Amino acid sequence: MQNSHSASMKSSGRRTFIRNAGLSTVAGAVFLAGCNNDDDMTPSTSTVDLGSGDVGILNYAYALEQLEAAFYTQVVATPYTGITDAEKTLLTEIRDHEIIHRDFFKTALGANAIAGLEVNFSAIDFTSRASVLGTAKIFEDTGVQAYNGAGKLIKDANYLLLAGKIVSVEARHAAAIRDLLSPNTALFAGDDIIDSNGLDKAVKPADILAAVQPFVKTTISGANLPTS
Repeated sequence: MQNSHSASMKSSGRRTFIRNAGLSTVAGAVFLAGCNNDDDMTPSTSTVDLGSGDVGILNYAYALEQLEAAFYTQVVATPYTGITDAEKTLLTEIRDHEIIHRDFFKTALGANAIAGLEVNFSAIDFTSRASVLGTAKIFEDTGVQAYNGAGKLIKDANYLLLAGKIVSVEARHAAAIRDLLSPNTALFAGDDIIDSNGLDKAVKPADILAAVQPFVKTTISGANLPTS
């Protein structure tokens, strides 16, 4: 009974941590985005060009947030077999963060925003815990590496600050997902994502786009993104 109680307390603490960790960034995004009731996310199967400069980087982040929001929306709508209440609560909170991030970028970009992407989740078995959480791990780790790699390309200090706030939330998501997969281990910050200097890895946009393209029917072009 004591072990069960401890596990329950740990799960509750993890959910509270994720929820509280996102409050600052989420609240800021809501404030900046305003009362956006535009849910028009009409997908496009044609090639979309992210653009150049800071607008291109924002569209890059917007594309990734669209993918994550769509994924977690499906996860919550069709829970995998054997999902616990604690897991569903955690995944729902992550979904809510990703939706707010997505909608914030859409509003911030305005007329410069790319169209809604058409996702391709055919390789994911949403009835399988291993498939869902394994994919979540890929998305979260990739998201952190993407923001880290794009940070040096942002010129506007305000955008850089925002990216820093969002990537910290994404990193907490990544740690939580890894803990679900391998509880009571050190894999939440494994050496597959942390370099020899103890820092999260940074990956350039071209490599990130290639990695996520299989999950998106829309062809995403980052040909005009800044590289330095």
